[in-house]
Amino acid sequence: MKLYRLLTEEDTSAFCHKVTDALNKGWELYGSPTYAWDEAKGVMRCGQAVTKEAPGTYTPETKLGQQ
Repeated sequence: MKLYRLLTEEDTSAFCHKVTDALNKGWELYGSPTYAWDEAKGVMRCGQAVTKEAPGTYTPETKLGQQ
């Protein structure tokens, strides 16, 4: 099955660590990162889509972060 996740986080090193962790678990970058101003919190937020091929059949109960 092909899996997709959108990783998001405030624009800090935590975002880079989240993406690095996913890459080391076999996820691959999909597209370019995105940035947006979070007006409610007054911070920049980052996003990066990642995909991964995994065994099995996808269901809505699939725990993407555990793949």
